Amino acid sequence: MSSSFFARLFRRNKNPNSRSYRREMARQIAGHRIRYVTEKINGVEEVIGRDGSIDIRNGEFIVFASSEVVFRCEVDRLQAWELLSKDGVVLTAPDIEHGGRERTIIVFYVYYR
Repeated sequence: MSSSFFARLFRRNKNPNSRSYRREMARQIAGHRIRYVTEKINGVEEVIGRDGSIDIRNGEFIVFASSEVVFRCEVDRLQAWELLSKDGVVLTAPDIEHGGRERTIIVFYVYYR
């Protein structure tokens, strides 16, 4: 078998609007521990949660911080971009937990050395 066959088979999808890219990104982010979560409210970035985790359950992406669910959406509707520092991620999606309105939050991971 040629190497091009394996390259096509294990190639990562780079289209951020595709379902496979969104699912792959969600799996990559899930499991991280959270230091804090922020959201821009009225032009001011505010901390909306601290100390938590990110998980996927029943096709939903869940951000749990400050002993509550601060963000919950369908994995297939999640848009996610890692910060250049790799210390966190920006998440945008209709938030089921808050009436389905689209929200953008920034999740900062716990830093390990």
